[in-house]
Amino acid sequence: MKFSKSASVEELQVISRFESLRKILLSKQYADHLKKSLAYWALPTDRRLPLAFLGRTLEDLLGTPFPELSNTPGIGQKKICSFVKLLARAANTDPAELPTDALYLPGEFEEGPEGKSEGKKNGFNPASISEVVWGQWRASVLKHGLGGEKLGRFAPTLRHMTRVIWNTPLEAYTRHSLGEIRRMKTHGEKRVRAILEVFYGVHSLVANMGSQPHLVLRIVPRLIDKVEQWIGRALQTHGVPSREEIFENLVSPLLEQVRLDATQQIASLAENRLGISGPITSVRQAARSMGLTRARVYQLLNEINDIMAVRWPTGRHQVYELREKLAGEEKQMDPAPDLAQFYAAIELFYPGARRGAAGPLDQARLDEDEEADEAASSRPRGQLLPAH
Repeated sequence: MKFSKSASVEELQVISRFESLRKILLSKQYADHLKKSLAYWALPTDRRLPLAFLGRTLEDLLGTPFPELSNTPGIGQKKICSFVKLLARAANTDPAELPTDALYLPGEFEEGPEGKSEGKKNGFNPASISEVVWGQWRASVLKHGLGGEKLGRFAPTLRHMTRVIWNTPLEAYTRHSLGEIRRMKTHGEKRVRAILEVFYGVHSLVANMGSQPHLVLRIVPRLIDKVEQWIGRALQTHGVPSREEIFENLVSPLLEQVRLDATQQIASLAENRLGISGPITSVRQAARSMGLTRARVYQLLNEINDIMAVRWPTGRHQVYELREKLAGEEKQMDPAPDLAQFYAAIELFYPGARRGAAGPLDQARLDEDEEADEAASSRPRGQLLPAH
């Protein structure tokens, strides 16, 4: 871009803006900024990026006279304006919040045609995440000691997250730049988006929180928190809760979690196994009504358990502790309380053994389970399933 002696008002404004930003960024407080490449402040949605400048540090660019920058091959008027825009973005980044370990890797940004950015969902817009933003999200996770938490625990829904990363700890990604993650094998756009959405959600919650040495931050899925609080109260209260109370505080929230995280087919299977719209169905009955083999039904049941394992890793211990308490107290009650759905829920969400395993002993056990299921589906109301 060559400026003539009779430069236009627009051209003079660009020069003035550049000199103003140059003065700001060369001040002492922005010393760390100067070590970063210009691409550090670029977003995937930016268009007409000055590709010739992206790999150069701010220190290098700001030390180059403006006429020389504007005469760089491939840099026209629109790209020099984009260059100044990136400098402004850098100047608006608080030095105190600038991560020191996020690096730009060449090749992350490519020219492309104008296009619409992806829509925002709950404030999350994957197209507006730069290395600066990613660095802030990583810092929030590490600051509050959440690196050991699993990605699947914090995901808005597991349906949009590849199963192989459900149990991956957040800290597996906190040591990488956004560019490095995008270059990892098997990390396509869908997987990267799911990872970023988890970090965004955590950052949104904790970014403005201070810290107290005697307190620790704990983030729990909303539906799981409701169940945990109720179980805590139930364990401290004498007597057996009513069927309605158990449904409202345990069965319904966990079923809603499955609806959120699983396919409609799995959600329907869970409803049938819990007797939501009719009697509790056995595996054989469910297979017949859904047109599936029993082996496939077992696979779907195992998926429910997998969801619970990542969403509520301590759930097995808590529900089994509650089952022990209620099993002991129900023996002292006459008439016996209706706990059939409660026992069915425990077997559905946290089964005693993984179902559908091949082998004669396992198959024999499954056949016995199905016979028990069949009996349960025809058992009069109030007659209980065994607490095995």
